[in-house]
Amino acid sequence: MPSSPPALHYRPAHELVAELRNGALTSEAVTQHFLDQIRRHNSRINAVVTLDEQQALKQARAADEKRSAGATLGPLHGLPLTLKDTWEVAGMTCTAGAPALRNHQPQHHADVVQRLEDAGAIIIGKTNVPIYANDLQSYNKLFGVTNNPYHTGHTPGGSSGGAAAALAAGMTPLEVGSDLAGSIRTPAHFCGVFGHKPSRALVSFRGHIPGPPGTQSRPDLAEGGPLARGAKDLQLLLEVIAGPTPLDSRSWTINMEPAALSSLDQARVGLWLEDPLCPVEQELTDGYRALGRELEQRGALVAQARHPLLDLEHILPPYFNLLGSLLSTSLKPAQRRQMLWVARLEKWLKLLGPLTAFVGEYGRGVNQPVHQWVAVSETREKMRAEIGSLFDEFDVLLTPVTPTTAIRHDHSHPVFKRRIAVAGKPRAYMDQFCWIAFATLLGLPATSVPIGRSKQGLPYNVQVIGAPGRDLTTLRFAELLEQEGLAGFTPPDGF
Repeated sequence: MPSSPPALHYRPAHELVAELRNGALTSEAVTQHFLDQIRRHNSRINAVVTLDEQQALKQARAADEKRSAGATLGPLHGLPLTLKDTWEVAGMTCTAGAPALRNHQPQHHADVVQRLEDAGAIIIGKTNVPIYANDLQSYNKLFGVTNNPYHTGHTPGGSSGGAAAALAAGMTPLEVGSDLAGSIRTPAHFCGVFGHKPSRALVSFRGHIPGPPGTQSRPDLAEGGPLARGAKDLQLLLEVIAGPTPLDSRSWTINMEPAALSSLDQARVGLWLEDPLCPVEQELTDGYRALGRELEQRGALVAQARHPLLDLEHILPPYFNLLGSLLSTSLKPAQRRQMLWVARLEKWLKLLGPLTAFVGEYGRGVNQPVHQWVAVSETREKMRAEIGSLFDEFDVLLTPVTPTTAIRHDHSHPVFKRRIAVAGKPRAYMDQFCWIAFATLLGLPATSVPIGRSKQGLPYNVQVIGAPGRDLTTLRFAELLEQEGLAGFTPPDGF
């Protein structure tokens, strides 16, 4: 007996766009449906924190009129969606979860938002984040705590946690997140949706908070990217938001390398699933290995990946150092001094409890002079050049996203005293940064793909990493996994 089609709020975005284009659906009806879904479920999940219903419906009616008049339509014409509350939308409050910005109403769109509107999308509201997008959980004093739709006692992740939760709960068909320390990939993993951290500088960051409102420079390590409930929708959205800033568009345009794969039996798949510095729950590792076996059965070449850089002992020191340098700009002098002591006392702090490997480099990065930053950055660039040899051998590399499924809410302070549990043993909270560090440090495309559910019923994802600039290859591999029934979004109960 054929399964019934999904409710409209769980239909793929590319299908909604096609039916909007051919007139089978109206933008007003679709927009109203998502607004109704938010009204029904947001009180329990608290994913959407700002909503402009009247303006959204007004724009939807205008989109319908434009379509009826036979005007040229963009690729997202008339599609409503929410945005992470770190992207500036003119006339809509943008707080980044910070009380100091509770009344911040930008006068100009972020570049990403302008691209969305030029493509015909309708921004209906904003989704929750931790304060200044600076945590792996999404909560703040302005809007409270966002819950995971699969289990409200657990976090949806951060900092794009509201975005991932809204997708999983059917409150939006697409989202745009940002990722410095896994902030797209980890919420996607915790909420069982798809997320993509693009290659370095593929998506403009102007109009994102942090930095402070009005910042023109691009932060190191950070990328903006799409979240969706399917890989095809990730590509649809990436092709809208990727490209140069308005100033850069005078000299270059986007031209992404086409996907290298048309079927799974063409794929050369490398596995890097374990590292002694950051153990992963056995249930997840077993799921990843089972995926590898399934790929082999479908004709893919699957092998344990070996390369000098596939070792967290090499990756974590420069990653934490550069992360510390970037985030130091937001710290007060006393906080910088505190981090310096963490760096100096790293050996002894291990005696007080679990400590993430090389986290002392974060403290050194916070306090180092620029000439030391340049040396570490050059090390990073040499590593980026060296990693090309791995992708001569493999099309994609599969790794964990974090050591566990979605963790329980933990808002205790100080953050460095928080713990997660892996195989029943306490581990440091910042271990959740370890497996995302490789792609972030080297500026590689990384797609977070849902492949299973834990015994608790919580979803988990695999991280699909590619060579620099081969975003369409990781996205295509994710789409092939979906087509073969090896990956995909499964709605939580009750939505």
